[in-house]
Amino acid sequence: MRDAVQDEIIKRFDGLEWLDRYSLLISFAKELKPMDDKFKTEENSISGCQSRVWIRTYREDGKMIIDLDSDAMITRGIISILLKVVNNRSPQDILNLDLYFIEKIGLKSNLSPARADGLASIIRRIREVAERGIN
Repeated sequence: MRDAVQDEIIKRFDGLEWLDRYSLLISFAKELKPMDDKFKTEENSISGCQSRVWIRTYREDGKMIIDLDSDAMITRGIISILLKVVNNRSPQDILNLDLYFIEKIGLKSNLSPARADGLASIIRRIREVAERGIN
């Protein structure tokens, strides 16, 4: 199923060389609001990532609000666009979401294996939280 947010992200990356895609990721990283240090705890840390990544979630009007942050700029850029797609949706919507933008913008094929594993860990954690949100 098509998703307007993902389609817009794909359009932003369309036609860019990989170096320009990295620059765009860094610009997305700069847009990401930093997480308050009090939430950067071991409990909120996502394991399996090359850099440090933290997640904080809560519910508001039946929607999941997800805060993510990282100590690495490229990772911050990746999570910034991921948040544009998954944030402020119901837990069920998150579980049903096909994150096709990852392949379409070249993240799947151009990330280092460590970064790709980290992205998979972040997505897995978001889906686990969403699963708990519907049970």
